[in-house]
Amino acid sequence: ASDHRVVHLPGTYPNRAAMFNAGLSATTTDYVLLLVNESAAVMLRRSALRAMLMAAERAERVGMVYADHELTGPDGRTIARHLLDHHPGRLRETTDYGKAWLFPTRLLRALGGLDEAYTTADLYDLRLRVSEQGQLVHIADRHDGALYTIAAAAEKHDVFDYLLTDKVSQLEHQRALTEHLRRVGAYLAPDRSWRTIHYTPTEQRAFDGCIASVIVPVHRRPEFIGAAIESVLCQTRGDVEVIVVVNGGEADPTADEVRRYLAGGDRFAPGRPEVRLLVTDVNNIGLCLNIGLETARGKYYVQLDSDDRLKPDAVEKLLAVFDSDPSIGMVVGAYEVWDLNPKNGALVRNPDIPVVAHEEWTDDNGPNNLLRVNGAGAPRAAHIKVLEELGGFGLNDSPHCRNYGEDYDLVLRVSEHYRIGRVWEPIYEVVRHPGGTDHSLDQATIDRNDNAKDWMRLQALRRRQRLNGREPLSAELTGYCSVTSDGSCATRATVFL
Repeated sequence: ASDHRVVHLPGTYPNRAAMFNAGLSATTTDYVLLLVNESAAVMLRRSALRAMLMAAERAERVGMVYADHELTGPDGRTIARHLLDHHPGRLRETTDYGKAWLFPTRLLRALGGLDEAYTTADLYDLRLRVSEQGQLVHIADRHDGALYTIAAAAEKHDVFDYLLTDKVSQLEHQRALTEHLRRVGAYLAPDRSWRTIHYTPTEQRAFDGCIASVIVPVHRRPEFIGAAIESVLCQTRGDVEVIVVVNGGEADPTADEVRRYLAGGDRFAPGRPEVRLLVTDVNNIGLCLNIGLETARGKYYVQLDSDDRLKPDAVEKLLAVFDSDPSIGMVVGAYEVWDLNPKNGALVRNPDIPVVAHEEWTDDNGPNNLLRVNGAGAPRAAHIKVLEELGGFGLNDSPHCRNYGEDYDLVLRVSEHYRIGRVWEPIYEVVRHPGGTDHSLDQATIDRNDNAKDWMRLQALRRRQRLNGREPLSAELTGYCSVTSDGSCATRATVFL
């Protein structure tokens, strides 16, 4: 005999959102538990629903309840998945909220359910809209407290995964975020007033011998620094300098490698761009970059990581974009990914990763879409005057930051006042190797990095609301209550599969 508690809604549905909405129309319960089980089975513990309902009733204004869980791989091994606590800066669609979400039914109906115009961004859009109306409550697993298990191993993390997402999906998620920013007052309109950069004739003459300063922070990478320096010395623009800031102190062997390019060194060549060495004993990337900015002779800062390389025409192409518009405060290029073979030292262009051009960046919506993705491209170049005006690079003085994200934060701040110019063809080569910061990251490092950038997004969200004359909003509901009409606590839920 069939179980009367199981309701089957047969039909032809164009997408997941339509299926969800059909279930929402049929439900008579006070809460809905959505299980996202399309790619892997989700198995609830017996007390899972009870815990989520209790958490919903404890919250003053609940919008959604989500929970820590376990992942069980094909080999039977189970690992705990601890999710991040929600805040309004969690704007990436890749933020993990698990596969089981509990919603108040009345709130979902007030929002109109899932937007059936989306084929891939429906759940992202729903999460954003729900977050505008109430709390996203997180039930944490402290010890054997996971509410459910997903029959899937933890996915391998790759910072370039987003490049393989199809364009339709990217555009859908962009639209969902843009509409969210409009609703919360943080949208930056393309026709807003831009600041412009001006130089006096005296200031401009100071750059006659050096137009751009390439600043390279480095910590104990003597095997890479030579190739990075050579990529600057080979630029088609000769009026540049390279400032290498070694932050491992005098004992850092990188310093001696750099000295080979100074006067008297075996790699010094008169007439080539000047190489300058600065040594500090604090391993802090933001400190290194700010020290470099203080001593730079150029008009523009150009990024170069110690294990990467500039294409020969990189500076020339960056400067051409700056020259095209006085409101451009920063220019971002595109890059290729190269892999280092640790056995023979050979460098090979990675054929599986396309040119990283961040095509989601458009002149009209790039500053908004930047809040959705974890990067802005490379290399980054900027008026040094603009960077000084905005306070320079962070010094690991923001929450969760550990030599990570200081450049992303600066791009966010620049984009709020100045145009961001683009060079779309590759002018930079990122070298991946076992010692790189994006290689074989564990979950704790991934979460720490995500926490750092999400906090930066939160600050950007608040700044942008203030720029629009709107104070940051609290997560309050209008016309919504989490209890039933007679005032009693709701105790029933519909589970959507």
